Amino acid sequence: MQDFKYSYPVNVYFGSESLKQALDQESAKMGDTVMVTYGGGSIKRNGIYDQVMELLNKDGKRVVEFNGIMSNPTYAKVQEGAKLAKEEQVDFILAVGGGSVSDASKIISAQAKLGEDIWNLEMVDYKFPTGGIPMGVVVTASGTGLEMNNGAVITNEDKKIKAGVLGTLPSFAILNPEFTMTVPHGQVFSGAFDTLSHAMETYFGKSDRDNVSDDVALAIMRNTVKNMRRLVENVEDLEARSNLMWDSAMAENGILKVGRKTDFEAHQIEHQLGAYTDCNHGQGLAVIQPVYYRHILNDASEKFERFAKEVFGKDTAQEGLDALGDLIKACHLPTKLNELRSTVEITPELLRQVADSANLVQTGPRTLTHDEIYDILMECLD
Repeated sequence: MQDFKYSYPVNVYFGSESLKQALDQESAKMGDTVMVTYGGGSIKRNGIYDQVMELLNKDGKRVVEFNGIMSNPTYAKVQEGAKLAKEEQVDFILAVGGGSVSDASKIISAQAKLGEDIWNLEMVDYKFPTGGIPMGVVVTASGTGLEMNNGAVITNEDKKIKAGVLGTLPSFAILNPEFTMTVPHGQVFSGAFDTLSHAMETYFGKSDRDNVSDDVALAIMRNTVKNMRRLVENVEDLEARSNLMWDSAMAENGILKVGRKTDFEAHQIEHQLGAYTDCNHGQGLAVIQPVYYRHILNDASEKFERFAKEVFGKDTAQEGLDALGDLIKACHLPTKLNELRSTVEITPELLRQVADSANLVQTGPRTLTHDEIYDILMECLD
């Protein structure tokens, strides 16, 4: 194990009464003016908006709304939210939605307290915000686990870069599995695959033998796969959704990453693909990850064999990757890039740009080249 410091300050409220429990206990710390952030309005159609507003109004909060946060949130949208938060002198931000809403809200929170551009601060000066407007998260679509940390993924459309940006850590997270019941089925499975991807990419990073984080990651992967299969049989299975919601949280609260290095190359490739195409994150990973793993199979053969045995009950590393592919197909997730919803035509020329701009991870089984990333993407296209 490498040296590490671990702390976990996010209060988690899990279960059917978690919204009321959380706001009852956290309300006094939230101040007078609360900005409620959300996406395209699904929370109004499914009743979650009304539940949130009723509780905030009961506590006498002045509510400022910021909506329209899109999947793959843009830097322009973040700046719009930060401007509103400043103008309205917001005391607290309550993000209600999936990972995109959480991501945008973390950066809105930090940017609102900065006198400079947060992108330049982090990407140019390599400095990071030390404060922000306090915030909490109500998760309505699980999978990203981003309510559990201060990382966010933002698309800078001007620069054609989709990248990780550090913002504000939520003070609390509300996880009610019932809130996921109205999420489109495809989004449920893409979120679950994102969870599986987080655990896989942590596990396949460089680590010493018998690393306890590896054992925990394998357990999370095994449970995620088991409950994805349950949802294939019955997508309304609330217990399976509950397990997947906690799997998502466990995959991103830092537990799997302490004392070891991680390999998030598939995420880095997908982020740039998303920057150019605005494709769904989990679906993009489902296309890229099996192909990437075939390229590095011989560089981590022992880990892939253990993955095959402990996650899928298979004897060989190749059988494990085949089982991963079968799971993707069973969940009706895409297996080729031309099956993704994209804002542009995905061509070899576009994939060359994606490959050349993708980050090269140094802590995986092997560091790829930009040419190899292009080869991987072309295999995903055919």
